[in-house]
Amino acid sequence: MAHGKRARVRWSWAFHLTDAAAKCSSRSGLARDFLISAGMGDAALTRLPGDASTRSYARLVSPQGSRLILMDAPTAAESLPCGPEADDASRTAAGYNAMARLAACRVDAFVGADLFLRCQGFSAPEVIAFDVANGFAVMEDLGPNLFAQRIEAGDHALTFYEAAVDLLVRLHETATPDALPVPGAPPWPLLAYDDLALKTGADLFLDWQPRLAQAADFGAEARLAWEVLWAPIRARGAAGASVFTHRDYHAENLIWLEARQGLARVGLLDFQDCVRAHPAWDLLSLLQDARRDVEPELEAAMLARYFAARPQVDRDAFLADYAGLATLNNARIVGIFSRLIVRDDKPRYRDFLPRMWRLLARNLAHPDVAGLKAWFDRHVPEATRL
Repeated sequence: MAHGKRARVRWSWAFHLTDAAAKCSSRSGLARDFLISAGMGDAALTRLPGDASTRSYARLVSPQGSRLILMDAPTAAESLPCGPEADDASRTAAGYNAMARLAACRVDAFVGADLFLRCQGFSAPEVIAFDVANGFAVMEDLGPNLFAQRIEAGDHALTFYEAAVDLLVRLHETATPDALPVPGAPPWPLLAYDDLALKTGADLFLDWQPRLAQAADFGAEARLAWEVLWAPIRARGAAGASVFTHRDYHAENLIWLEARQGLARVGLLDFQDCVRAHPAWDLLSLLQDARRDVEPELEAAMLARYFAARPQVDRDAFLADYAGLATLNNARIVGIFSRLIVRDDKPRYRDFLPRMWRLLARNLAHPDVAGLKAWFDRHVPEATRL
């Protein structure tokens, strides 16, 4: 939706479906009844391309031309998230989402994060209506101008990356809440991206990369060495967990809103898995993007821009944490993409793996992760780095 225009639909926060809708076993029937309740029952619906998640999206166009987005997030499709009181043992028993502190398709997580971001003056999409129980939301359509697409079309990348870094500077100077209020529902906890969550991500590499490479599983000695090498990096990441973190902050989740001013020109998407994390996390997600090349010179310039705006930050300590967490994230993403290819039959993610291996090799050259470089050299032959 263009900035300044509002869809002519009834605003309602805590949605309760009719008895007929509640009895409807069809997902499409639930969606239809939700849209009728939201005043969008006569809208034309066009499905949008999917991503790696279990959520799906559709564009809604009313007879009057108003444009909105429907989020369909079926909670039954994933394991449960964890609460703020859950210990490591209960999280491990609950499964991957609880261990990694992922929102598990919870619409209230999206709504709480959305309201927090909008209250800071950032351009998260305005939520028009939502249904926590059934996993639906209708929201503002921020339009098609993804950063990645604008850059691919020939626009200068520097403009977009400067704006994205400036937004993180502002966000990292903002007080970080313990919970995100959700109108008509309990607050959504903003949990720390802690040791177990970081370990769960890194260990995906151990579990899935050999399956993709059709190589032997890593043995007990390799796994023990892996744990010993990552433990101090995870500890620094967990100790530094202090800022609201988008967690998937990259050029395909950012939209350029030319009609807006200042930081509001950066439209934000896909932030429902937000956590309280080390300030390096969103920076490394942006500057070491799994989906597009970011030149090392641009990465260095953007880190310098961040430090110039936050002179109180210990640059050397931050860069050491950045190198370690970036390496962990590279391994995590190789594991995720391997799982998507092997388990979920999504071969298109193979196209991203050469970039991930290049990023991993570059980060492993940092002296602070020399032990990890030796581990990869010993246990992951070049022929298996597919």
